[in-house]
Amino acid sequence: MPTALITGASGGIGAAFAAELAQRQHNLILVARSEDKLQQLAAQLRQEFNISIEVIVQDLTVAGAANDVFDRVVTAGLTVDLLVNNAGFGDYGIFADRPLAKQVEMLQLNIVALVELSHLFLQEMRARRSGSIINVASIAGFQPMPYLSVYAASKAFVLSFSEALWAENQDCGVRVLALCPGGTESDFFKVAEFPTFLSASSGQKLVPASEVVRDALKALDKNGSNVITGEFSNRIIANLPRFMPRELVVKLVAKLFGGKN
Repeated sequence: MPTALITGASGGIGAAFAAELAQRQHNLILVARSEDKLQQLAAQLRQEFNISIEVIVQDLTVAGAANDVFDRVVTAGLTVDLLVNNAGFGDYGIFADRPLAKQVEMLQLNIVALVELSHLFLQEMRARRSGSIINVASIAGFQPMPYLSVYAASKAFVLSFSEALWAENQDCGVRVLALCPGGTESDFFKVAEFPTFLSASSGQKLVPASEVVRDALKALDKNGSNVITGEFSNRIIANLPRFMPRELVVKLVAKLFGGKN
């Protein structure tokens, strides 16, 4: 029975990955900060699917946390067949007005922890010539985004990094996928402190996290380098900037996201 490690597993896309993979008879390693939510999810999935679940309570915004997670996995004698780097968050507002510490935490979680976990587990996957990594990026990673500047830049990194790993590992039996969701049913907008006017006026349909996960696993099975999930408009949003002057794209995004600032 394969084993999947999922970060940010306590809710949203992470919890949806846990539920879907449990249904597909994967043993799970669930990583997040919220012990109560992790234990509740683990108990539910153990009872429903009779699988083995390891819970690791870890704050990946802390330097060195990724190594601690890896050490826990090794000590438990577990082999990770699928790594899902899902943990991450955003922060809405003018960059200069937002707390710097929060931006640094975002980079630590969205980029540094993801790179560290990818490196640690990828070495083992390459050695045994099997394994998969799904890195959760975003359609925000396809263009600069004023008022989400650090978040969008971090997701652009995840997209570029993941596609490069996909190419590097084509002959090693290891698959790497950049998952690029649009608006998804989760706590993202609440955590990012999106203003009410923006949430109400965007008109974007929020997609169930379970649907995002199924699309991701389907793309992984096909050895895709990236997948844009959700409405067809998400694919237009992601690809349109390639055919427009970058300054125009940034101005349009600024107008959309900062209209009431």
